[in-house]
Amino acid sequence: MNPSVYFFVNQRPYNMAYYLADGIYPSYSTFVKSIRLPQSEPDKLFAKHQEGCRKDIDRAFGVLQARFKIIREPARLWDIADLGIFMRSCIILHNMIVEDKRDTYAQR
Repeated sequence: MNPSVYFFVNQRPYNMAYYLADGIYPSYSTFVKSIRLPQSEPDKLFAKHQEGCRKDIDRAFGVLQARFKIIREPARLWDIADLGIFMRSCIILHNMIVEDKRDTYAQR
């Protein structure tokens, strides 16, 4: 378990990570899928927020995939710790590129 994932819901502590997913993923307890046909107002609100967050993550990952080939390639043979380093490195590089472009436009 990842000790950095620790949160409370209704004053109850949790230390397991949850992942936003859509219908193509298997039914694992750590995958939080959207409610297909929400009926109640709380279910509708949850589905709206969950889908919005999941789409933001998909878009951000798509941007990284478009920029860095290593993220587009299959990763089954890589060590999980190395994958984390690759992803953080790509995110940092992406942010540096965006910041550099922003500074270049500001100087014009």
